[in-house]
Amino acid sequence: ATRAHWTDVGGLSTGFGGANALDPWMEGLQLDQIKLYEAGKLDEKVWRLIRDNIRFPDASMGDLKSQVAANRLAEKRLEEILLRYTRATVEQAIERIFDQTEASCRAVVAQWPDGVYEAHSLFAGSPLDGNQPVEIKVRVIIKGSDVIIDLTQCSQQRRAPINARTLAAPLIAYKALTTPTEPINEGAFRALKVEIQEGNYMMARHPAAMASWGRTLPTVVDTIFLALEPVLRGKLPAAHMGVLGGPVVFFGNDPHTQQAFVTQSIEGGGWGGRPTGDGESASVSVCQGDVRNAPIEKMELRWPILVRRRELRTDSGGPGQYRGGLGLEVEVEGLVEGQWSLTDMGRQQYPPWGIEGGKPGATAATLMKLPTDGAFKPVSVVRHMVPAGTAAIVATAGGGGWGNPLHRELDRVRQDVLEGYVTIESAARDYGVIIDAQTLEVDAAATAGRRR
Repeated sequence: ATRAHWTDVGGLSTGFGGANALDPWMEGLQLDQIKLYEAGKLDEKVWRLIRDNIRFPDASMGDLKSQVAANRLAEKRLEEILLRYTRATVEQAIERIFDQTEASCRAVVAQWPDGVYEAHSLFAGSPLDGNQPVEIKVRVIIKGSDVIIDLTQCSQQRRAPINARTLAAPLIAYKALTTPTEPINEGAFRALKVEIQEGNYMMARHPAAMASWGRTLPTVVDTIFLALEPVLRGKLPAAHMGVLGGPVVFFGNDPHTQQAFVTQSIEGGGWGGRPTGDGESASVSVCQGDVRNAPIEKMELRWPILVRRRELRTDSGGPGQYRGGLGLEVEVEGLVEGQWSLTDMGRQQYPPWGIEGGKPGATAATLMKLPTDGAFKPVSVVRHMVPAGTAAIVATAGGGGWGNPLHRELDRVRQDVLEGYVTIESAARDYGVIIDAQTLEVDAAATAGRRR
């Protein structure tokens, strides 16, 4: 089986149902276990059914063809292995790998002290739910080499499409804390039990809207890490940008080509400072794998837009002995009439937290400026037609800081100022380091007094 993103799946608006979707049918075309191929032969009727109910059939059907090709290649490779080693040998090897992975995970957990560890965080809610924040309450129970992650106290499912039906977040957290560099397989999770009830927003009942199911998962991962801070003190990072990228999405019809278009780019943010160094800047979240943003040259050649800037956000990294990574700020202007899809990325109200005395990173932001506006204005949820010349700014969150900022080495603070990562004002306010605005040298005496 393969699972992949498509450019469009039908539904209320381009890409997926959007922030206002209230049920699965508003989110996209619903197909329940329908065969695309029967006895190895393509079912043309099913193909047309899908193609005729999505906005960008060439792109999305290309995605589907890629999935079919991936399955065929996997089938071919599996057949080759079975013919070479026999099915019995392959199954025995698989079970052995599972057992070895389980043993490795258990060996790590066995070194942790038994106990019950808790943490709580908030994620921005939706206007569809009265802007009530989503509560993420985590209990981690350690007993011997077994781990229970209890999510039963998290918020109940919502009307807005931020619900999920997946255990991905606790699995990611557990794997990252036990054997992050070893293969992911069934054995990795044999010693883990996840407690969650039906109706929880992460185990929502049908027909809950789930188009943005992945938005809160990175924050759940960070919260599990936070719960285990007393166990793994000095080994965990601060919170990271905590969302599935800062999406740049602009779509419409290009009058020059008479073709529909959709501009898409996922912009990274800051990761939390670590016990061994600063957090990574402009990187996607823990749940996004190897996703990258789109090159500016490609965006401008392919779509009717102008990317005015893509730059690191000064002062966005949370202050700490090890600074949080910086978020990005991207300004894009639409050269034709179209629709911007600007949504609350989740870290616009609740910033990535610092740990071990570190401070939080900067919150995310989305802004828009119409041709008649004098300045950019903050927006929360926008998905409507705007005239040519409308520009948007997507600013992603910075990572939280690790450790007391007053313990950061003076040379590191000065270098941050020279690189434009930190302003002179922040150096003094957050790090207690006084830097001369003319010479850009550290005033050692003034700094010693400030840090005293």
